[in-house]
Amino acid sequence: MEKLTRIAFLSEHASPVALLGGEDAGGQNVYVDEVSRNLAKLGYAVDVFTRRDSPDAPEVVAWAPNVRVINLVAGPPHFLLKDDLWVFMPAFRDAFLDFVERDEVRYDILHSNFWMSGWVATELQSRLNIPAVHIFHATGKTKRKHQGSVDTSPPERIEIETQLIRAVQRVIAQCPSEWSELVDDYGADPDNIVIIPSAVNIEVFHPVPKAEARQHMGIAQDAFVVVYVGRMLPRKDVRNVVRGVAQLIQRCKTPATTVPPIQLLLVGGETTDPQQDTTSEVEVLRRLVAELGIVEHVTFVGKRQQDTLYSYYGVGDVAVTTPWYEPFGLTPLESMACGRPVIGSAVGGITYTIAAGETGFLVPPRDPQALAERLQQLLLEPERCTQMGQAARLRVEHEFTWETVAKRTGALYEAVIATHKQTVSTV
Repeated sequence: MEKLTRIAFLSEHASPVALLGGEDAGGQNVYVDEVSRNLAKLGYAVDVFTRRDSPDAPEVVAWAPNVRVINLVAGPPHFLLKDDLWVFMPAFRDAFLDFVERDEVRYDILHSNFWMSGWVATELQSRLNIPAVHIFHATGKTKRKHQGSVDTSPPERIEIETQLIRAVQRVIAQCPSEWSELVDDYGADPDNIVIIPSAVNIEVFHPVPKAEARQHMGIAQDAFVVVYVGRMLPRKDVRNVVRGVAQLIQRCKTPATTVPPIQLLLVGGETTDPQQDTTSEVEVLRRLVAELGIVEHVTFVGKRQQDTLYSYYGVGDVAVTTPWYEPFGLTPLESMACGRPVIGSAVGGITYTIAAGETGFLVPPRDPQALAERLQQLLLEPERCTQMGQAARLRVEHEFTWETVAKRTGALYEAVIATHKQTVSTV
């Protein structure tokens, strides 16, 4: 079968052009960027359709060889929270149709990201007679289960998700727990769900000598350094990380124990200068650090971009991420690619990416004592810590590269297109 000529990626709020690490910018942006680039390397042409969120954004951006980003007019041309975009999805659909007519382009398949773009895809596939695959990145039922009244999703979300699962040709789940959510909570047909995990760029995220990284950043060579990288949101539960490190420090104060100094780096936020970050969660964390009496042990680094994060993982002995809700989570893979073990909460995709006992540890969410115990174990067993980091890099190289994701996604496209052509020819 001939290779797919052109793919329409739909991603209403997450553009690859967007800066990463801020509000509503994160894993989905990375996914769209990396999958589109790697599909293009395999010979596909990809157009990424997103919402124009700046008056200065051009309609078409030549993003990479054979990858274009198309900024569609749907609502005001400035940033809006993703939960406020639902009312503009009919306009997003119409702007797509207008662009297709003007550009005289024909797409072979639609690949929608998140539930709102999924709705758009179901509208377009029937009008244009194009098959569609969908990836949620997060589902409404699971979000509501974990966030309760804090969930700001539009009330129509779950109904729309249920409908689109039945309308598209295939749904991509990023891990077994998401597969179970779709089957058990939404009644999805198991045969229509394909597990294709997300990944990490192993060239951008790579091991560096710890001593070299620490010298560059002015961090003591003998310190035990714990690193958190990610957004500063309540569901990420960075507070649990702070409490866990505080308990670790307390455990190591016994007279009979000689341990290195302990440091925690918090990398993330809304500003590159952490002193200028006055968002509520960062303020909560600052107060918590002060209340626990560990100010001298904690450094707020601020927001950093993808191409520099490897050096922050590199200074650490271990990376920690303990959210109480996480659909998949890319930061554990980033740390593993940098040759560092990860302690993660046993939720969502983290239970899939971390090989417990081999590349890190899994701990219950909201349990700083369990976290402190695992941190102490790695502090007291530096050789095991190093071995886990080496195993982590190998696991990523074998299982979680974007090249692998693109190949699996391309194979899925080809199967869906073949079935669609066969169905059309028999009608």
